Amino acid sequence: MSQSSSKLNRRLTQLVGVILGITIAIWVLRGFGILTFIPGGIILLLFMVAIAIGVLNHLQKTWWRF
Repeated sequence: MSQSSSKLNRRLTQLVGVILGITIAIWVLRGFGILTFIPGGIILLLFMVAIAIGVLNHLQKTWWRF
């Protein structure tokens, strides 16, 4: 595995973690009634983006060879 591929894997993994962390924080704050103005669709969209990036990360590790 090349250096740039390893760096990309690390970045994608970090991005998934950050997006999931932000999404869970928003979800919890919305549940407590602090961020009530954020619609549920935005939270769902953030979860879907995190899943898509996770799938991209997995595909990049297993199939794509740079």
